[in-house]
Amino acid sequence: MNSALWVSKTGLSAMDKQLNVVANNLANVSTTAFKKDRAVFEDLMYKAVRAPGGLSAQNAELPSGLQLGTGVKVGATQKDFSNGDYNMTDRQLDVAIQGKGFLQVLQPDGTIAYTRDGSLQLNSQGQIATSGGLVVEPGIQIDPDVNEIMIAEDGIVSVRKNGEADAQQVGAINLAGFINPTGLNSAGQNLFTETNASGPPQVGVPGTDSLGTIAQGMLEASNVNSIEELVNMITTQRAYEMNSKVIASADGMMSFAIQQL
Repeated sequence: MNSALWVSKTGLSAMDKQLNVVANNLANVSTTAFKKDRAVFEDLMYKAVRAPGGLSAQNAELPSGLQLGTGVKVGATQKDFSNGDYNMTDRQLDVAIQGKGFLQVLQPDGTIAYTRDGSLQLNSQGQIATSGGLVVEPGIQIDPDVNEIMIAEDGIVSVRKNGEADAQQVGAINLAGFINPTGLNSAGQNLFTETNASGPPQVGVPGTDSLGTIAQGMLEASNVNSIEELVNMITTQRAYEMNSKVIASADGMMSFAIQQL
């Protein structure tokens, strides 16, 4: 069997995965605080027909060898955690993180998940929660007679009730940071979970330890650049076409050899 067929097959498979990554990025171009992915390619094993540095004769070393590659694969996908654009919304419970931190939310199983989606709301119990219903951790309770909610850059949440001039503090939003955020597990619904690769969360007050500050009345947009993704899509399509042409060429060579035998 012509090995070029199998090598090209790995190229087709890798380009198919790359196209999936591009498609997911483009599909989430309007998702709040979405972080784009990048496919990381790596070459496969090599068949060393003649190893570099081997002896071609007595006291004569090969300056270069003959090594035939067996293809390519997508070894990983890497999240790009660069900040997206910030858009004004003027909603009291919309917050954007200007830095590397994450909001903490409590999942139904009692574990903590992390998100940069700051489109917060009040649930039926008056707790601040995400649009998916997960309560922000630590929990913050807002009474029904509250007229105005103020969230400071350092995460302090204050409220002003009807008929009262002074505001009172009702809680604080902490942020969590990770030494390797690209190691976080993407759980969907704008959530990330901790892994061994990400390391444990470093929880702190907004504005400290590079966690970033909180901006009320704003949301972070997706960091997907649609023009860049379209270029990636075209490049991927061309690479896919070239690999398919290699298969056609290898098939033609095999067909020619069979006809001559």
